[in-house]
Amino acid sequence: MAVRWLPPLIVGLALLAGGTVEVASAQPPDVKPEERAVIERNRERWERMTPEERARVLENYRHWKTLTPEERATARENLRRFRAMPPADKARILDDLQRWNELPESRRHELQQDYERFQRLPPERRERLLQRYRQYQALPTEEKDRVMRNWERWQKMTPDERREMRERLQRERGGR
Repeated sequence: MAVRWLPPLIVGLALLAGGTVEVASAQPPDVKPEERAVIERNRERWERMTPEERARVLENYRHWKTLTPEERATARENLRRFRAMPPADKARILDDLQRWNELPESRRHELQQDYERFQRLPPERRERLLQRYRQYQALPTEEKDRVMRNWERWQKMTPDERREMRERLQRERGGR
């Protein structure tokens, strides 16, 4: 899943699911007049929300207000595309989004940095990586498990052990 479009999609989905924001008798004390007006226009939805949902919608609304016009346009386009998707695709995206939200903040930050680093790669390198990922996805489960075990072993190697392994693999490939 592309992480770059995730925050605008989150805001868009929150606005779709919860409407904008509405004020009810149990409103948070820090609601600004502009937020109160939006809440009032959507009172029925607001009153049906749990306190947690209200807090999340209010937080997303505040985030929405900080977005640039370009980011808002991207969020709207993502929401338009999301609405046009088949139900199975929507469910998969919502599951992915839930898993994303359950990650610790440090892990989300790390993944965002990885994605940004991937985006900066030359196009041919990105395509090679995507092709390898597609090949991996096509493997039978047992083969995927073997690849992951090998990756874990690779991660545990020292730099010298990795260098030696690369040299050995190059010799083996060259000897064929």
